[in-house]
Amino acid sequence: MGERDFHPKDMKRLKGAWNEYLQEHSLNSTQQRELIVDQFLRSRDHVSIDQLLARVRKRNRKVGYATVYRTLKLLVEAGLATQSEFGEGQTRYEVAGEHHDHFICTGCGLILEFEDPEIERLQDEIAQRLGGFAITRHRHELYGVCAKKRGVPDGRCPNEDKKD
Repeated sequence: MGERDFHPKDMKRLKGAWNEYLQEHSLNSTQQRELIVDQFLRSRDHVSIDQLLARVRKRNRKVGYATVYRTLKLLVEAGLATQSEFGEGQTRYEVAGEHHDHFICTGCGLILEFEDPEIERLQDEIAQRLGGFAITRHRHELYGVCAKKRGVPDGRCPNEDKKD
């Protein structure tokens, strides 16, 4: 896993929102903080603090764990990042964007994103049936084991198809 192929307009928009957040909250823009934000916004996976720290330290060895932690916290508060725990005991972060759901392999740790309009429709239908709820947000996480980890003959893990 590594960096997301962003259209320059997307990066400009995200960086603009970040700078607005800093300004509104009277926060400084530091070189280390900006490096962390740039690396995070280019990530295409669900990164832990340790993973992001390793990526950032390739560019600046002096960046510390606490700086990455605090910057991710600010990105979440700014609405530019979402955080999740997938049952592995650590928080992972991803760039906030279009809604999607997750399949999580408890064998290999694969996190596979998916969207399905039928699931979304059923959620709304059930919400109405159970008292007229209007869903404002949700998380849909499905846990299981990929074919390879289950030992299926010729079973593949979707993670093998991803490029690093």
